[in-house]
Parts: sequence; C-alpha cells; structure tokens
Amino acid sequence: MDNDTSNSKSGGDTLRIAVFGAGGRVGRAAVAEAVARGHRVTAVVRDPAAHRDLEGTGVSLVRGDATDAASVAALAAGHDAALHAAARLDLPSEEYFTAAAKALVAGLAEAGVRRLLTLGIATTLETAPGVRLMDAPDFPAEWRAFAQGHVAEFDLLTAEAGSELDWLMVVPPLDLNAEAERTGTYRTAVGTVVDGPGRIGHADLALALLDEIERPRHSGVQLAVSR
Repeated sequence: MDNDTSNSKSGGDTLRIAVFGAGGRVGRAAVAEAVARGHRVTAVVRDPAAHRDLEGTGVSLVRGDATDAASVAALAAGHDAALHAAARLDLPSEEYFTAAAKALVAGLAEAGVRRLLTLGIATTLETAPGVRLMDAPDFPAEWRAFAQGHVAEFDLLTAEAGSELDWLMVVPPLDLNAEAERTGTYRTAVGTVVDGPGRIGHADLALALLDEIERPRHSGVQLAVSR
C-alpha cells in the first residue's frame, strides 16, 4: 500500500486533457483540479446547455459521446490524456461500460492519445485473494449487476495488454463523499480495498487522478484510492 500526497505541478508543461463525463461530480472535480494546475481541458458532456457553468479559462465545453469511437477520436485529437468519468443509469451497466471501453480504445488509438484513466467501483475490489466485495452471498443483486459493468470494462481494457494504450482504472471507496473537505492526501492499493475507513472526497479523488495523468505511476491495474 502506498501513502501519497498530491504531486501538484508548480510549473512545467501544460497538458491537454479530455474529460468524458465532465458534468458529473467527479468529472467537475477533475476539471477544476486540472485547471488549477494550469492544464487545458476539453470538457465532454452529452448536453452542453445543461453545463454552461463549466465554461471558463482553460476549459472548452463540447458535446460528445464516450460510446462512439468517432466522437472520441475527433474530440481527443491533440490531447495528452483522457479521463472517462461518465456513467449512464438509463442503460444496463454492462452495456454502457463495455460500449465505452470499446469506443475509447478505438477512438484514442485513432487520435494518437496513449494515456487513459477510467473510474471503477469499490465493490469490484478484492478483500482477500480472489474474493471481491461483490462476491459476498448477501450482496444485493441490483448492485452486483451494476458492478458487473465495471468488471466487463476492466476485462476489455486488460485484453489491450501489449497495445499502445496506457490505461488505469482508478477506484474510489464505497463512501465517495461529496461533503468531505479536501485534505491534499490519499492512500492507494493495487486491486484490493485500502485498509482503514473507506472514504474520500471528490476533491482528493481528483488529486489522485491528476497525479496519475501528470506523472503516471500505475498502468493496467485497478488502483484503489482512499483517505
């Protein structure tokens, strides 16, 4: 397990980052953190009219679809990295996340973007070797169905091993708390639940995301992030 603090830039190269799902809480936090570090962001949403408040210095607000490879390729061209922070509750989880994974892999390859971060879900993490939270006998069936979408997404991305895509699935704890204050620190574990109280705020999760975009330390794994 790693103990981390923010690696926030005090200078250096400005990156161009495409954030798919920029209108959600995690997406918004990531956009804000990226802009605070001096990067330029393409904020991709399904309905720009509903998210005009995202527009501002360093942010271009655009319409796009993470499940459409052509849309991904067009919007990601010229960028250094992409973040997939979107979800669709109006579609079956496995349908959405597999479609997004396929489109992101194809679209980013066409655009020449190598670094992809995508969000996972804590219930897919192991609590013991080979035992995930979602494997518990009393785990609610509807939650398992949603978690399975992230499992399928992870499997699809894993199948890209050996390709040019440098991907990472960042997994917040069960308590992803909108009210938690920014602390500037977080802890990580690869593939397993982080020991201790499982809680993090959106701002601290955004720190971890931007740290991994600026200075990639993990690739091709589930990276659990918690306080």
